[in-house]
Amino acid sequence: MKTLLVKTPIAVFLGILCLWFSSCSKSDSPYYDYKNDVQSFNGTTLEYLQAQPSGTFDSLLLVLDRLPDLKDSLNNSQVTLFAPVNLNFAAAMKYLNLERRQLGEPELSLSTVDAQQLDTLVARYIIRGVKTTDDYIPELDGLLLTSIAYNYPMHVRYVKLSASGFESGGASAVDFSNPFGSNINKDWITTRATTVNIKTTNGTINILSAIHSFGFGEFTDRMNFIEDEEDEN
Repeated sequence: MKTLLVKTPIAVFLGILCLWFSSCSKSDSPYYDYKNDVQSFNGTTLEYLQAQPSGTFDSLLLVLDRLPDLKDSLNNSQVTLFAPVNLNFAAAMKYLNLERRQLGEPELSLSTVDAQQLDTLVARYIIRGVKTTDDYIPELDGLLLTSIAYNYPMHVRYVKLSASGFESGGASAVDFSNPFGSNINKDWITTRATTVNIKTTNGTINILSAIHSFGFGEFTDRMNFIEDEEDEN
């Protein structure tokens, strides 16, 4: 009887353990077989932006209306867009006007900031050629890619996010960085796109995190510098 009493709990325990491993098997995990499906849009990159709900890309579209060459590129060239959302522009304008108020200067808007400086900054979010995460995955240190205008180098690196205890088991993401010409990562400013690989008829779109401030830290200085030059003249 003693032997039976010892074996029975062990058998029950082993049975429970098998059931637990079975329920947590890789095939049943929503993260193990995660596939970041490429979304397709039947239209150009510009048309995709225009088709999104109000409050998403209104600021980017307003800016593009002031920059006809870049707007044309999103309609007719092969490009990869790291798309800033409204909140990205709102953050940049907030910091700019906060400093201008402290300096006793009038506030500016996206309609009144210097167009040439705006062109320089927006161009960095538009990469020449069509790229997807498949292009970044083999490059552990990421890739330097060239902007559509001014040949400015931007850095892109593939990231696999963690989820529910599975290290690197979640969604695909892309880190998008301005290296400022430096090889030292601590000198870079990086933002992340977690909505990636949106395919259009002329390119790919990756949508940036809402916490990114448009311009990679240069927006305020560039716009105020132009104002200072005009005052001197």
